[in-house]
Amino acid sequence: MHDATSLEASGLPTAAIVTAEFLQEARLQLEALGMPGLRPVVIAHPLSTLTDEQIAQRAAEAAPQVRRVWLGQEPGVAPAGVAGRGSARESGR
Repeated sequence: MHDATSLEASGLPTAAIVTAEFLQEARLQLEALGMPGLRPVVIAHPLSTLTDEQIAQRAAEAAPQVRRVWLGQEPGVAPAGVAGRGSARESGR
């Protein structure tokens, strides 16, 4: 999340990818890092037990959403209670 918030703060649209199991931790980190509106792209859990081919499939499934995030067409999967993207200042809160 540190890299994602740094890139986003520098103006580079960033798609932070997390598994569903770690979404809450990602939300907490983003809040602590001052960027609660950066919404991660969420993929299925787990990854560690998958084959390379299965991981490639997960990446292929996430790719369209990642592209939309990069192009500013979609802010990622919305964590509950978070609107907009980036910091509270940037999202108008």
